[in-house]
Amino acid sequence: MTTVQRILDAKGHDVYFVRPGDTVLHALQMMERKNVGAVLVKDDEDNVVGIFTERHYARKVFLRGRASPKTPIHDVMETDVVYVDPDQSAEACMALMTEKRIRHLPVLCDGHLVGVISIGDLVQSIIADREFDIDQLVRYISG
Repeated sequence: MTTVQRILDAKGHDVYFVRPGDTVLHALQMMERKNVGAVLVKDDEDNVVGIFTERHYARKVFLRGRASPKTPIHDVMETDVVYVDPDQSAEACMALMTEKRIRHLPVLCDGHLVGVISIGDLVQSIIADREFDIDQLVRYISG
């Protein structure tokens, strides 16, 4: 069973963030540059105070006719951030994401942010695990 730690070790521990007063345009530009679908929002003491995703942009900015260059992140970010720890399984994270209807999970270890995983990371990991299991069964059966 794959853990979040193993996923982070494979993909990296990079975390991208913006500040609450930054504009939506700034966040979108960072997301495009880094090729990610979400950024965390940190206050001046580096505490995570929110998350901003492509979904937040679509629903809270674009569909409401707000201007990306003028709208501050704190007006549209999600403040109820769901976290996981590095020891959680990929399957448990997938269940949590399904239940909460989210696509990104920040990872905390001893109160410190150590990475972010996405639903894509989890699917990729689960598929790799299944392929490994199938390969082992085929080898066993083939002798």
